[in-house]
Amino acid sequence: MTEADLNELRAALRRCWSVETSPLWLPENPARGQCNVTALVFWDHFGGDILKTRVDEEWHFYNRVAGTAYDLSAEQFSVLPTYLDIPSSRDEALAGTAPERYQALAARVREVLATAVSRPSTSPVLRLPLTGD
Repeated sequence: MTEADLNELRAALRRCWSVETSPLWLPENPARGQCNVTALVFWDHFGGDILKTRVDEEWHFYNRVAGTAYDLSAEQFSVLPTYLDIPSSRDEALAGTAPERYQALAARVREVLATAVSRPSTSPVLRLPLTGD
């Protein structure tokens, strides 16, 4: 997984998020409510681990590959959550959304990546410091 790979996936996700992939989606905050489906699509592309942390009364899902955590839906927060790096799974992340929402995002991202010319994203990928595995 390269920086270019991450930027390409992040840009594709941003283009593909919609109310179809999360009912919480807003045009002014497209990442809102997209953590489950985003963590699943990230895992499809890069493998690694799916992690979770509490945000208010809900679980927020993100990923870790080769010891580095990535939260590609972090832009939804005005203040980043405290990342607890609690191990999770595909099943748990999928249980927090409708399978159709994940399938819609996965299909759209595949289409965008298949036709995209790799361009750097204007938003950085959030890498999280390790907090003890």
